[in-house]
Amino acid sequence: MTPARWTQDAAQALYDAPLPELMFRAQGVHRARFDPCAVEAASLVSIKTGGCPEDCGYCSQSAHHKTGVAATKLMEVDNVLAEAARAKAGGATRFCMGAAWRGPKARDMDQVCAMIAGVKALGLEACVTLGMLTPAQVAALAGAGLDYYNHNVDTSPAFYPRIATTRTLDDRLETLAHVRAGGVKVCSGGIVGMGESVADRLAMLVLLANLDPPPESVPLNMWNEIAGTPVAAMQEKVDPVAFARLVAVARILMPASVVRLSAGRHALSDEAQALCFLAGANSIFTGDMLLTTGNPAREADVRLMARLGLRLEAVTPRAAAPA
Repeated sequence: MTPARWTQDAAQALYDAPLPELMFRAQGVHRARFDPCAVEAASLVSIKTGGCPEDCGYCSQSAHHKTGVAATKLMEVDNVLAEAARAKAGGATRFCMGAAWRGPKARDMDQVCAMIAGVKALGLEACVTLGMLTPAQVAALAGAGLDYYNHNVDTSPAFYPRIATTRTLDDRLETLAHVRAGGVKVCSGGIVGMGESVADRLAMLVLLANLDPPPESVPLNMWNEIAGTPVAAMQEKVDPVAFARLVAVARILMPASVVRLSAGRHALSDEAQALCFLAGANSIFTGDMLLTTGNPAREADVRLMARLGLRLEAVTPRAAAPA
């Protein structure tokens, strides 16, 4: 990691700026690197649900919590590819596959690699989230054609021990380092609304921004209320304007990253989503479900994009202008 480019104080100063000033700066950064009217559509499917041995306090799929989510076996490759084909027909350009594991077992790798290769053959970007990885597993996934690996840092270093004890934030950062060294793009973000402070939210962004390089994709999630999880007792509703401020800070700290409105988007009004797009968000998940929680219907997203004059298409950052 290179020396820190961003500090907590600098992030806090951005967040505290008058909203018009913050939005103006974020929009300027966004326009310098991306088409401001293009929004990436990604689709997410759970290829193995429930029964996860980790105790993450926000997660409906942890075996430690009584949430009513039943454990399933790993999906068959053909069924996953049928889901991917439907996602592509619905406008998705990236297909993400999530498995509720601490990390994949050797017996599962060939099947997951076949899924990745099949998704790529459909002309989609492929992303998976499988828990912690070894360098050898990263190499196998890269060999199958994997574009992105998702492994969220979740929250700040200070708050992390309050939401998980079966692995540490350093464990997560180690997997991200393996992914980066293996030539796979990094997708990493976090969750807000779990009882953390604004300072924790900003510390999470500073941590991500100071990775070398920052993640190519940064999903920002608002925690969905899930009965039976420890976070349910700590949660707090996230103010939409506060969330838009966080999006704007993420955009400024990570100019070349795709910033995705992820879980919890169904709780945002069209107007709140529009504010987030103005703040620099340029990716959404489409489809009715995100693993085990709800998401706006595709038809609603099509109407929203038309209302705002935005286009659902693949997004690629432009090179930075010479200094």
